[in-house]
Amino acid sequence: MSRFMDLTPAELYAALALRQRVFVVEQECAYQDADWRDADAWHLLGWTTDEVPSRLVAYARIFEPGRRYDEGSIGRVIAAPETRGTGLGRAVMVESLRCLDSLAPGGKVKIAAQQRLERFYAGLGFRTISDPYEEDRIMHVDMILP
Repeated sequence: MSRFMDLTPAELYAALALRQRVFVVEQECAYQDADWRDADAWHLLGWTTDEVPSRLVAYARIFEPGRRYDEGSIGRVIAAPETRGTGLGRAVMVESLRCLDSLAPGGKVKIAAQQRLERFYAGLGFRTISDPYEEDRIMHVDMILP
């Protein structure tokens, strides 16, 4: 987990490339990914260990309480398409929750989840706290982990 200013140019480039690959290209959603919130976040990067050079295959953006919401928050959660079905997405969330708990022990966690992933996040203990709403042409729900 790294602060924005501690990311190397190559790490930042890899994170932005993976975010664009999934959220903009794969999901066909033209939106402003570089939203000026990266500087306020911690960045969790998951690299392959069996390749040279290693590739970024997992990512999440973590906000301490008061940075995005009153609660801590996790967003931009990604497992690269070629890794899906391996449990990597769940591992990224579990590690993100562990990191957030180290920053703000015992605090609540609020996320803006794509509605199609609502059951995935519920399996991690999140509960839905909003009606579905559209954001960037994708249906979302707000969820919280007590």
